[in-house]
Amino acid sequence: MAAQKLTRGRFIQLIILMIILITAFVWRTVTYQQKTSTQAQVNTCNLNVGDCVFNINNKQAIVTLLPKKPQAETPLELHISNIDVAPSATVSGITMNMGILPIEFTQQKDGWLGKFTVPNCTHDKMTWVIDLKVNNDIYSSQFTVIK
Repeated sequence: MAAQKLTRGRFIQLIILMIILITAFVWRTVTYQQKTSTQAQVNTCNLNVGDCVFNINNKQAIVTLLPKKPQAETPLELHISNIDVAPSATVSGITMNMGILPIEFTQQKDGWLGKFTVPNCTHDKMTWVIDLKVNNDIYSSQFTVIK
């Protein structure tokens, strides 16, 4: 790029541009307000210890994971009883990044049944979380898979 002589017009243009940039920086600094973050209260329970009981629509919904000692690459079942609305859920890894797996539910006479499989990992123990969504509320349950 060839160097150009600094003319009076170019100099004024540079000064005006600098004034605009400094004014914008000062304005953003003076008017900055820190955003308050709101976190939803999430109660997490451990499905390896036993069933999880959540209060959903003023009813006690029971979440059960079968088998009780889950293993990787084996089919797992998630039973949800005592809710009327179709749930949606995802499974994601806590101790490693293995992606987000959706759980598809079918209605049963006593609730909902979701079937899924978690992939194998190089670790001997893998901790996963199930985020159950019902009516825009999220209920979390953790479980550990042994290789």
